[in-house]
Amino acid sequence: MSAPASSSAVIENSAHPADNASQLLRLEARLPPLLSVIAGMVDLIGFFTLGHIFTAHVTGNLVVAAAAAVRAGPFNVAQALAIPVFMLSLALVWLIAQVSHRRGPSLASLLLLIQFLLLTGVLIFSIIAKPSADTQGLIAGIAAMIAVSAMACQYALLRLAIPGAISTAVMTGNLTNTVLALMDLISSGQPLMPVDGDRLKRSLQLLFGFLFGCVVAACAVFVVEDWAWLLPVLLSAVAIRFSTAS
Repeated sequence: MSAPASSSAVIENSAHPADNASQLLRLEARLPPLLSVIAGMVDLIGFFTLGHIFTAHVTGNLVVAAAAAVRAGPFNVAQALAIPVFMLSLALVWLIAQVSHRRGPSLASLLLLIQFLLLTGVLIFSIIAKPSADTQGLIAGIAAMIAVSAMACQYALLRLAIPGAISTAVMTGNLTNTVLALMDLISSGQPLMPVDGDRLKRSLQLLFGFLFGCVVAACAVFVVEDWAWLLPVLLSAVAIRFSTAS
């Protein structure tokens, strides 16, 4: 009797473990800097065009919503919905990973494709519906939730497919690692953190990548408004190419 079809993908993924391990290391080095630029762009464009919603730094929406409540300012429902939508999207990505029976680089390619499709959806929706015309409206809220789902896919990708990678969207942790590591380097005393020059380098790459994405996206929003979503879409396509060419 032949093996169940559902197990064929697992067998295929584990057929060449050495090749998969080597490909995973290459993805770990090449993919996160690009994803950090995408995250910066998505966060900035969403904040400016979708009602001051953080689509990458999702928990920041709690601060904004709380500040609006205390000051009795306009309350954006999408800010409150961003976190449960993010959690639901993470759960759906986990289910997709389970059903696909993919692991490592193969799973990374699948989740990058999903991120690309979601960001493309935000682009098309924004061009047609113009959510930036009413940043507190229902249309802007829908676009924001799609963007939040795309970022949830990126977070899940790093945890499920490339677990050795540093977070590409939570810059507070990368900034902390960078400053503390630099203090250890310039100090003549006993280092307080494990010496890891490679991790410091990667943290700096992601930090500057995110900031670069924010700056470029801000310029794009100023010039082309809703069409600025084209930038993270194009970079998402490049990320897919990276994952298949590794």
